[in-house]
Amino acid sequence: MRRNSPKGKNPGGRPGGRPSGGNGKPVGRNGRPVGRKTLNSAIGAVTVLALCSGAWLLHNGTESHPPPQPSAAQAASAQPSSGRAAAAAPLPPSPPDRIRIPAIRVDAPLMGLGLTRQGSLDVPPPKKTNLAGWYESGTTPGETGTAIVAGHVDNADGPSVFYDLGGLTRGRTIEIERRDGSVAVFTVDANEVYDAKNFPDDKVYGAADRPELRVITCGGSYSRKTGYQGNVVVFAHLTSVR
Repeated sequence: MRRNSPKGKNPGGRPGGRPSGGNGKPVGRNGRPVGRKTLNSAIGAVTVLALCSGAWLLHNGTESHPPPQPSAAQAASAQPSSGRAAAAAPLPPSPPDRIRIPAIRVDAPLMGLGLTRQGSLDVPPPKKTNLAGWYESGTTPGETGTAIVAGHVDNADGPSVFYDLGGLTRGRTIEIERRDGSVAVFTVDANEVYDAKNFPDDKVYGAADRPELRVITCGGSYSRKTGYQGNVVVFAHLTSVR
């Protein structure tokens, strides 16, 4: 697995990352403590290439069964904002325990993810194919802000939890089971793929004034030497609660 290093930054969220202030809270580059939601910006300029070795394709020496990739019709620019589902009221913070995406048969537990010492978003263990993770120093899914979920597309043995994520279409739902007993239901607004060299950090990780969700895996062009060259990103917003 390959980890991407930050572009001139040393963000944190775990020991060895961004230093903490005297109260034990993470601090920003200006030396002031930063809140949990602000920490989403710590992974700006850091894509999740650790997910993207393309281990299964490399292991089998074939590119005959690549994962689906989003079409241009699924981009945010292809749909007017007037056609999107209305947003639901935000929820109080509560850690997520499970993610379900019925359209692509995903039903997986969620583990907390931090940042590596190099400043990249950590990833779930690759051997656990039906496991995804969420950025636990950031927004919890359902509260106001941008929550981040990431998972592998494959490992050396075959497809992993988000192998079919690139085929998810607008209007489909993503369910997040939360520890407080509620289920936050998000509706997909867009599904896009970005080359790692042109990853839009602000668009993906930036703050939102409503409850939003990003689900990320790897995708884009594929190199037999280095694996996938970018990331698939699903954009969604909270539309109901059960």
